[in-house]
Amino acid sequence: MPIQNRIAEFEADMTAWRRDLHLHPELAFAEHRTGAMIQAKLREFGVDEVLTGFAVTGVVGVIRGRDACADAIGLRADIDALPILEETGLPYASSVPGVMHACGHDGHTAMLLGAARYLAETRNFAGTVYVIFQPAEEQGGGGEVMVKDGLFARCPMDRVFGLHNAPGDPLGTFNWRVGPTMAAVANLSIAVKGKGAHGAQPHNGVDPIVVSGAIVSALQSVVARNVRPTESAVLTIAEIKGGNAFNVIPSEVTMRGTARWFTPVVGDLLEENFGRIVRATAEAYGAEATSTFARTYPALVNEEESTALACRAAEAVVGTGRVLPMDQPTMGAEDFSFMLNERPGSYIMLGAARDGENPQVHHPAYDFNDAVLTTGAAYWATLAEQLLPRRA
Repeated sequence: MPIQNRIAEFEADMTAWRRDLHLHPELAFAEHRTGAMIQAKLREFGVDEVLTGFAVTGVVGVIRGRDACADAIGLRADIDALPILEETGLPYASSVPGVMHACGHDGHTAMLLGAARYLAETRNFAGTVYVIFQPAEEQGGGGEVMVKDGLFARCPMDRVFGLHNAPGDPLGTFNWRVGPTMAAVANLSIAVKGKGAHGAQPHNGVDPIVVSGAIVSALQSVVARNVRPTESAVLTIAEIKGGNAFNVIPSEVTMRGTARWFTPVVGDLLEENFGRIVRATAEAYGAEATSTFARTYPALVNEEESTALACRAAEAVVGTGRVLPMDQPTMGAEDFSFMLNERPGSYIMLGAARDGENPQVHHPAYDFNDAVLTTGAAYWATLAEQLLPRRA
């Protein structure tokens, strides 16, 4: 039976799994119920091994093909939710106040479970498939922790692949890119120390609010005037806190933000100029300022050959005309980048638009489109069978 036909028979089950996960979201490194559900399903499917001990709640299913050989690939799904209060009003809306699956990780998990069920049932491949269920993608860098916890030592694989839903792209299409595809990230923090005073007597103080405004304005020159115009970078101050009365100049203001880039040289340039401008601007106003530029995720870089293999599998599922190159990389970030730094691989997008309004990810009204569950699962299964063909 063709892959798509057999996996279509799982659609109701995958939908039920996905909605159960949506009803019970869990945050980074606390995905205990989610991890237990994944382990139970993998054992029910009859996978060869269920491995734990990765990043607290991570799970890896080991599925061996009919023909023994050393070839192996990894297929990865993220499993964590976000600290967002859900506003969908759906029957299966989050039962945990302030936590929801607002990025589709419930759908990613259900798709990979569907593929695992098919692969464990048919085993129409040679070698080994590792189905990787990774915690803490949104916060905490679970991909990095899984690598440090010995993912590739315990699960030796030749390539590793990732997938994300794209609610803004046409339903059932795939989008791909070779090279830098998602951005590296740093979390920014600034503390400006001035001298508090009465709001009607500013000459008696050093106003950290005025200093902070100058710092925010000056930081705009980093991308505009320090980064080569043909490169891409973002430096955003997204939070400012200071003061608690209408007539009191505070003594301190704190700020937080984010920086994004693709190439190491640009990351270094952002870090150097960010620190210099914060210090020097504060000093020019008679204040003091400290800052941190804390790098979190590296850029996600798709390897060329692996991306071609991913596209071939996607085309087998949806047709050549529905597998399209991305117009440009995105400044969004993904900790799958840590896995791609260790093994060749690729990360592609699966279009999940629906009729009517479908907010983008990280929105309180977002809901994964169940119509792509079978497409995603069929892609995973096809990728495994194409990359690990049985011996004649």
